[in-house]
Amino acid sequence: CASRSRRLRGAVGPSPPSARWSPSARVPHLHKPLCGEMGKARKQKGREVYEWRPAAQAPSPAAAAALTSSTTAEDVAAGAEGGSSGRQRGGGAPAGSDGEAQRRSEHKGMTDTQDYYAHIGIHEEMLKDAVRTTTYREVFSLNEFLFKDKVVMDVGCGTGILSLFAAKQGARKVYAVECSDIADVAREIVEANGFGEVIRIIKGKLEEIEVEEKVDVIVSEWMGCCLYFESMLDTVLVARDRFLKPDGLVLPDKATLVMVGIEDKQYKAEKIDFWDQVYGFDFSSVKRMALAEPLVDVVDSEQCVTKNCLVRQLSIEKMSQSETTFTAPFKLEATRNDYVHAFVAYFDVAFTHCHKPMGFSTGPRFKPTHWKQTVFYLEDVITICAGEAITGTFSCCPNEKVPRDLDITISYSFDGARSKAHRTIHYRMH
Repeated sequence: CASRSRRLRGAVGPSPPSARWSPSARVPHLHKPLCGEMGKARKQKGREVYEWRPAAQAPSPAAAAALTSSTTAEDVAAGAEGGSSGRQRGGGAPAGSDGEAQRRSEHKGMTDTQDYYAHIGIHEEMLKDAVRTTTYREVFSLNEFLFKDKVVMDVGCGTGILSLFAAKQGARKVYAVECSDIADVAREIVEANGFGEVIRIIKGKLEEIEVEEKVDVIVSEWMGCCLYFESMLDTVLVARDRFLKPDGLVLPDKATLVMVGIEDKQYKAEKIDFWDQVYGFDFSSVKRMALAEPLVDVVDSEQCVTKNCLVRQLSIEKMSQSETTFTAPFKLEATRNDYVHAFVAYFDVAFTHCHKPMGFSTGPRFKPTHWKQTVFYLEDVITICAGEAITGTFSCCPNEKVPRDLDITISYSFDGARSKAHRTIHYRMH
C-alpha cells in the first residue's frame, strides 16, 4: 500500500494521553463507551490523565527481549512514540501488530509472507505502540486474579509479549499460537526470559493445531484497521469454540466500531481532486479508483464536524462467526456549521472482566495508535449546519476472493438547509 503524507490543519498541541475505561464524567460529543464514559482530565502523580492514568510507553525490541520475571513496570517503560502521521491506502503495512503475522500468513498461504513477517520492523512498531501495549500490560499486572494458576491461550502471539505478561502473573500454562516464522524468535525470547516451562510456542494455524487441555483465558490482539480489516476475529472465535472452557474468558471481550464526519478540504483537493485534470488531461477514472480505496491516517481532532456515532458493538464471548458480516445504521449530527468531506471509522475495545473495567480508544480525540483511523472520502461536499444530521447505513463483509480484505458500502442521505446529498459508495480495503 502506498504511503501518503498528511498535513494536519492547524497546531492543536499534543494528543491527549491514552486512556483506560472509567464510568465517570464525559468528553463532549464522545459516544458512550461500553463501560461508561471517558473521564475528565485530572492530575495523578504529577501526570494529566483521563481517569485511568496515562499509559507508560512501550519497550524497544531490545528492552522487550530483556524482560525477566523480576522486571518492574517502570523498568519496562521506554520512550518510544506510538503511531505516525503517514497515510496509507487500505490498511496495509506498516500499520502492523504482533498478530499481523498470523493474519497475513493465513490468507496468503504461509510462503513469502512468513519471511516478510519474520522481519522485526512490524513487531517493533507494535511494541512501540504505547496505548496498545501498555493497556495490555496493565490488564495483566493489575488483575493477577484472572491469570494466576490459569491456563491461557495467546492467539497470534507474534514475539510473545502477551504470553510473557501472562506467565509473569502466575499462569500455570500458556499456549502461544503463531503460524509465521516469528514463532521461532518468540521461542528464543521465552527461553531467554526463563519461561520455557510455562509458555509453549505452537507454530501453525490455529484451526489445525491441538492442545492437551481446555483453557481458562484466551488473550489476543486481534483488531485491525477499521476494526475488521485483516483482523483475526474469526480466528479468535475458532479458538473460543475449540479450546475455551464453558466458564472461560476472552480478553478483550468487548469492541465497538464508531464513525464521525470530518472536514478535510485541503487533503481531498491535493490527493483526490488532483485527478480531475493532470497536465490538461482528464484523469477522472483514476479519481474514482482513489475514492474507492479508504485511507488509514491520524486525523486531527479539530477536523471532527459531527458527534460520534456507535455503529457496531461486539461481545467476543457470545457473538457468532456470521456477525462479522453486517449492515448497521448511523446518524451523524453536526456540532457546528462546516463542510463534511469524509467519514472516519475507528474502534474502541474494553476488558470488562478486570477488577476495574479497562480499555482504549483509537479515535481522533485520543493518543494515536498504529491503527490510526480509517478515512472514507465522499464524492459530495456536504454543507452542514449545527444540529443537522447525515443518516445512512454502513455495510461490511469479507471479500470473496481475499477474506482478510474488506468490502465496505456506505449509503448516506442528507437534506439540509444549504445542501442535499443522496449516494451509495462502494469501498475496498486491501
